[in-house]
Amino acid sequence: MKKEVQIFLTAVMFYTRIPVPSWVNHDADYLNKATKYFPLIGWIVGIIAVLVYVGANYLFNPSIAIIISMAASVLLTGAFHEDGFADVCDGFGGGWTKEKILMIMKDSRVGAYGVIGTIFILSLKFYVLASFTPIQIPIVLIAAHALSRWAASTFILTHEYVRENEDSKAKPVAKKFLFTHFLIASLFGILPIILFKNAMAFLLIIPVYLMKVYLANYFKKWIGGYTGDCLGATQQLCEIVFYLSAFVLWKFI
Repeated sequence: MKKEVQIFLTAVMFYTRIPVPSWVNHDADYLNKATKYFPLIGWIVGIIAVLVYVGANYLFNPSIAIIISMAASVLLTGAFHEDGFADVCDGFGGGWTKEKILMIMKDSRVGAYGVIGTIFILSLKFYVLASFTPIQIPIVLIAAHALSRWAASTFILTHEYVRENEDSKAKPVAKKFLFTHFLIASLFGILPIILFKNAMAFLLIIPVYLMKVYLANYFKKWIGGYTGDCLGATQQLCEIVFYLSAFVLWKFI
């Protein structure tokens, strides 16, 4: 049990800025096993984003509350996934060979593609979330953060990590993980959909996973697999797809 707690806290330490006990270290084996808790981290991020939204909505108005909630989720993760998305925009936007793409994504500087892409994706998040009612927003936030992280985690089961340098911070989580770990991740990723209280909501898994499949094929075509930045970009785009799909579900079904 203590070992499992440490694995979970390793996931918290790696994927968020939430403080953990000093005895939790960067053990590579624990970090690899912590992938199964990636969707559960989505629960944590989603719940905190909801709490911030509810509090801000009480003090201000829904639009301001959404922006504050978005900012809270970014701060909570240290813009971990947003940074990956920006790097992917720069790498695939400015590179035409595998080596060039990987080199650009490794660069800590953000280019025009990254800035423009980040502006677009954050703006789209705001406007889609603003289209939901205050009652719907908590549901979609928790479910989207969990399911999008599940979609990103499936890369580790289906594709190969492409960077050869061992100093990459994503390398420990890029190894193949056990199928039982995948099932645990799937449970954590899919379970929040029951918050919709509508069996049709499970259809939302389809567009989210289709986005993952598209991105996987795209990344494989250009670089032969994925990197940590690719996982971050996948999480962000799958989150957006979930919001858009949920909006369509509530509007037409």
